[in-house]
Amino acid sequence: MQLRYNFRVYPTPGQRDTLARAFGCARVVFNDGLHARRTAHENGEPYLSDGELSKQVITLAKTTSQRAWLSEVSAVVLQQALADLNTAYRNFFTSVTGTRKGRKVAPPRFRSRKDNRQTARFTRNARFALLGNGRLRLPKIGDLDVRWSRELPAEPSSVTIVKDAAGRYFASFVVTTKQHEALPTVESEVGIDLGLTHFAVLSDGTKVTAPRFLRQAARRLRRLQKSLSRKVKGSNNRKKAVIKVARAHAKVADTRRDWQHKLSTAIIRDNQAVYVEDLCVAGLARTRLAKSVHDAGWASFTGMLQYKAARYGRVFARIDRFAPTSQTCSECGRIDGPKPLSVRTWTCLCGATHDRDINAARNVLAAGQADNSNDRGAQVRPASVLAPRCEAVTHLDAARLPRSVEGISVS
Repeated sequence: MQLRYNFRVYPTPGQRDTLARAFGCARVVFNDGLHARRTAHENGEPYLSDGELSKQVITLAKTTSQRAWLSEVSAVVLQQALADLNTAYRNFFTSVTGTRKGRKVAPPRFRSRKDNRQTARFTRNARFALLGNGRLRLPKIGDLDVRWSRELPAEPSSVTIVKDAAGRYFASFVVTTKQHEALPTVESEVGIDLGLTHFAVLSDGTKVTAPRFLRQAARRLRRLQKSLSRKVKGSNNRKKAVIKVARAHAKVADTRRDWQHKLSTAIIRDNQAVYVEDLCVAGLARTRLAKSVHDAGWASFTGMLQYKAARYGRVFARIDRFAPTSQTCSECGRIDGPKPLSVRTWTCLCGATHDRDINAARNVLAAGQADNSNDRGAQVRPASVLAPRCEAVTHLDAARLPRSVEGISVS
């Protein structure tokens, strides 16, 4: 299993200049390769192969006066820039043909030196080294000071130096682990209903209040953004204000990520199987609740649950996003119909009184367990039957029923 470990690095002023040169060369090679392939396509020429493209924009380009400075950085950085371009094209082609699942992928675009994030990747061919004094040695850059928070479980296969919008530098190591990391087996399983008032409601009745990190930092962000808008475009003061805004947003993102890591680790450690709803976050982000949806960070949280479950030998599954978890009684299975978000508790005809979120989490658990137990494609749910004639009618006021959004709880 491949894992990624990020550590903060503190380059010297001279090393920052060298890294900026590496970022720039990688960006130029990427753009030259993209321009060459676009030109070939417009002229009706065949698609440039990876080897031919590398020879054209790296090997031959170094012999010209316009690109002679490409020799000042490691050749591996340039080759990895072309590898990124090839990956972008491959993702685009598979998306167009329909073999790639998920949202459609746009064709590659040119990189700009004004992009908020700059990267340069070194593989084992670059012969980077982790020194005994804790420093990271990179070819044609030097020894970088790394702040280690933990030890790497194995030798890294590559390291990417990242400069983010806040001006911080990170070393991102890719490590392949072969050791068995499965946690001891436990009996409990849990279903999770994600929301806004409560970030996560578990099927055992536990409610995790949404921390709302972006809302808490809104006043400071508003002040910094106003200060930025008053600066003259292109001035040094505006560049400084941009960094201040980026640092404030980075602090919010780091705090949210740390909190989600702790919560996801606790859930995976205490449960053998975890089930969540397959929410359409992109669609929910286009509603009036967009800011709160982005602040919650559901996609990143479920992604953490998924990879940690695979790492520690747990079961993770998503149930159908159209399952009526908030409308179904978890006791008798009767579907009581849609309810407005203001309804937080309701009583079924069987006499059971439900908390809306806890009931939804229990239904998520039941649906996940039903799908997980079906490993041979057999039907585990009751077959659909025709509704009685007296029930198969269309109500005139059906179009005026209040609509609710699954998985979102607001007060």
